[in-house]
Amino acid sequence: MKTSDDEDEQEIGAASINAAVQRDLVAAARAESEAIETATENPPAADSEEKPEDGATEDAPKADPYLLADATYIQKDTRWRNKQRTLVFCSRGVTSQFRHLAEDLKKLIPHHKAEPKFEPRSSIVEINEVCELKSCNNVVFFEARKMRDLYMWIARVPTGPTLKFQVMNIHTTGEVRLAGNCLLGSRPILYFDKHFSEISFLKLTRELIMQAIGTPRNHPKSKPFHDHVMSFYWLDRKIWFRHYQISPDTPLADNDPEKQMLTEIGPRFVLDPIRYFAGSFNGQVIYANPFYMSPTALRVQARKLLSNPYKKRLTDKADREKRKENNKVPEDPLDSVFD
Repeated sequence: MKTSDDEDEQEIGAASINAAVQRDLVAAARAESEAIETATENPPAADSEEKPEDGATEDAPKADPYLLADATYIQKDTRWRNKQRTLVFCSRGVTSQFRHLAEDLKKLIPHHKAEPKFEPRSSIVEINEVCELKSCNNVVFFEARKMRDLYMWIARVPTGPTLKFQVMNIHTTGEVRLAGNCLLGSRPILYFDKHFSEISFLKLTRELIMQAIGTPRNHPKSKPFHDHVMSFYWLDRKIWFRHYQISPDTPLADNDPEKQMLTEIGPRFVLDPIRYFAGSFNGQVIYANPFYMSPTALRVQARKLLSNPYKKRLTDKADREKRKENNKVPEDPLDSVFD
């Protein structure tokens, strides 16, 4: 017959066993939940030969044993942020040399858009509508006059400003046949001499040339490296343009910037500033070159200089005849007395 003390001991032992079992169950449940969370955060890599089950929409991540996903130095930013588009076209009546110069400039601007020749009878302000239809915010327009004079307009559409130059001393790439060469579509390095940082209107010129001619980073039609440089120099109150290839001195000096050489490619031309406008092909004149003379005025002056010797000979001849008439001795009536 059991006593009360034995019954108490049995109840205490059963309670301790139940507590131990509960602790084991809680620990097992906690371990299972942690395993499920770990498997959710870091799922195992899928075998390349196994096919995903029906209804699976997410691909399993591949293993990265070399940790290249975290290497920032090889990551490429493919986003095209600086969305510049430049319209390059000519007016009707250009010569073959002017047309080849425009084609050379198109090859240097991979983000350009082409357009048929502009009618000279149309108003030049209509170029803004053409740029709007082409979704361009920059324009380089070549205007030919009298089949001998070429003008270049560089404008920011539709707000401005606008730069007008006369193009002189033109030598196209096919004409000069220089030894330099570069990859089509590569991004150029734009170089401006110190005058473009000191003179006010040249600062505006540099900024507009950078926006219109400089190739934007990550442009779909451009190459992600530099192998040529476009140089602009201020000399004799004019802007001189030269184009060079960047190449290493030796094959082992590819990445050494101190051992690079420049080889001219072409084209060559000189820009003579005429006027700068505040708007797009119109607006207030913000700069006018006081030393500029139009080609027609220069030709008139040259004809005058060439005609001066002939005019001088005619004037001297007329003066000589006049002196002869003034110095002529009157006839003496006594000369015939002794005949």
